[in-house]
Formats: sequence, structure tokens, C-alpha cells
Amino acid sequence: MTSTMKTLSIVVPVYNEAKTVNTVLERLGAVPMAGWEKEIIVVNDGSTDDTEEALAPYRSHITYIRHPENRGKGAAVRTATALATGDAVIIQDADLEYDPADIPALLAAFSKNSVHAVYGSRGQRVFESRRPHYVAGVKLLTALANTCFKSRLSDIYTGYKLVRTDILKDLDLTSAGFEYEMEITARLLKRGHRIIEVPVRYTPRDFGEGKKIRPRDGIVGIATLARVALWK
Repeated sequence: MTSTMKTLSIVVPVYNEAKTVNTVLERLGAVPMAGWEKEIIVVNDGSTDDTEEALAPYRSHITYIRHPENRGKGAAVRTATALATGDAVIIQDADLEYDPADIPALLAAFSKNSVHAVYGSRGQRVFESRRPHYVAGVKLLTALANTCFKSRLSDIYTGYKLVRTDILKDLDLTSAGFEYEMEITARLLKRGHRIIEVPVRYTPRDFGEGKKIRPRDGIVGIATLARVALWK
């Protein structure tokens, strides 16, 4: 990276997050990102709560898209990525599980030569989840991806993924749901792109609080890995 000011496209997929999305956007606006300008792209993925109203005060400061019906996190991220004009894209969930104050650390790692993507690894924090099957699923999916591509990643289902925009757009991603996390990782690794990890804070919420990923998403993730790994 050079000293020239760059732009970070911050993609915020939102589905029924009226209670938290305002706080996320306020924190994104407040966090200092030296050497980077911010482009915030919010995709309201067919929310049925008060998300639309909650976002109204921010509409003049963000790029805003609304899906008329819920299509899934992967679809929302792909919609936003197509509009991204920055040098890099980072995904910011709208549920406060990830703290925007960690973004500068990801950007610092991204500035190193030959780094194409930076993942925010939750480390032991993922084990604070109150759903053991979720923890086991993350470990299994990560292990399978590492086995397929001879990598040593610790957390491929992290929500914090920072990727060079030109590389991300060239991956031709197709996933609509949470299998997006597997597809982006598998395609990056298959093409030989370098992914590094930095530790981030993580405040897990329970399914009763709105967490949306489910066991079937893990099964779809495995199928996605097989499809990418075996496709010539």
C-alpha cells in the first residue's frame, strides 16, 4: 500500500436489525481509519420489522439498497459488492456481534505486501456461544476447508472479511445464504490468494436474540466447499 488515500467499501447486510443497526452505523462513522475514506453500503434484505425507519436518518450518508423480499446474507453482500467503488471491501454485520473498533487492525494487516484478504478471527471467543452445535460446526467447516486447500485458517465463518475489491469482484460468487462464507474462502484459496488472520472481539448473541444461522447452513456450506473444490 502507498500513502495515497484509499477508500474502504463497508458492506452492511441488514435483515430485521432495527434494534442494533443505528449503533453499528454510528460506530462505523466514529471509528478512525487513517489513510482510508469510508464508503458505507447498506442492503436492507427484505426486513419486516422497523429497519427501514431506523435507517431513514442515515440515507443521505450511505448508499442504500432494499431487496423487496429476504434473499439471504450472501445475496445482500453480492448486491452491495457490485456497487462498491473502494479499493477494498469489508463486511460488517448489523447485529453488534463484531465491533467496528477492530477494523483499523484489519486494515493495518491488509497494508502488508502480498496480502489479498484479512479475516478477523474470533479465536476462543467463538466458544462463548451458548450453542455447542454452532461451535462444532464452525470448527468442522474450517477444518474441511483447511484440508481441501492445505491452509491453516482458524475461523472461516467469521463475519469480518476484508478483501481487495478487484479480487472479490473477480470471484464470481453465487451463494445467497450463509454458505457465502464458505464460498468466498474456498474460491480465494483455490486461486492462490493469501488470507491472513488477526484477532477481533466477538460478542455472541443467542438465537432467541435474533441469530439467524442454522444447522442446515452448515450442510449447505459443506456442499458449497465440495462444489468449489471439485469444479475444474
